[in-house]
Amino acid sequence: MLMAALVLSSCSDYQKLLKSDDAAKKYAAADSLYKKKKLKKALALMEQIVPVYRGKPQAEPLMFRYANTFYQLEDYYLSGYQFERFASSYPKSDSLELAAYRSAKSYYELSPRYSLDQTDTYKAMEKLQGFIDQFPTSEYKEEANKLVFELRRKLEKKDYEIAKQFLHISDFKAAIEAYNNFISDHPGSVYRPNAFLERMEAAYLLAINSVPSKVNDRLKAAKKHYDSFIKYYSDSELKSDADEMLEDIDKRLSESDTSEKEIN
Repeated sequence: MLMAALVLSSCSDYQKLLKSDDAAKKYAAADSLYKKKKLKKALALMEQIVPVYRGKPQAEPLMFRYANTFYQLEDYYLSGYQFERFASSYPKSDSLELAAYRSAKSYYELSPRYSLDQTDTYKAMEKLQGFIDQFPTSEYKEEANKLVFELRRKLEKKDYEIAKQFLHISDFKAAIEAYNNFISDHPGSVYRPNAFLERMEAAYLLAINSVPSKVNDRLKAAKKHYDSFIKYYSDSELKSDADEMLEDIDKRLSESDTSEKEIN
């Protein structure tokens, strides 16, 4: 610590240290700066000495601080990678569990808002679940499970909004398929009641906008979607909307039957 204090007595001393070949002084100074939360200065020194200490006893704490500096600077791409590398290089380290958790959480931090590509979200879920499986009694397990839940909700919202967009642009066949996929893929979703109702709505609108020869069959298909909605959500506040569509479906089918009888 004394060495670090002497080395860092001024900005000019720090610049001289950056240009020097004294790895030991850089190690001590980087440690001191890290503890003082002067992270960018500490990082500049660490980047110079990481290759020098690789394979040496000092490497383990250095590599953890190196990864954690990226984490605290919110450079999550690098912190995720460096913590992962640390965990792989030091599987018996006392810091292994924390490193594994922060690696997984780094990927969580990279997950974008639901409307964007969700590749990083899937990766984050994989990493967090891997952490939970590896450390089932970890103090971080509860938080990790919450993060997984948040990410799952984000994926649910994306899939739900995709289906809803198809409905909005009147691509009813695509909407029905998207709602079918959503219902199958997300059995516990908060959006599930809406998905059942809107699937019925898509089928209903497809029917009434079809050529005459296809209207009845499609109205009957929409009615089956009503039955599915009622099976699970008969007490839902959305039921009145479903009932209103059903009433019109029954009316149209009844009128069609009457017309056919009159023709015959």
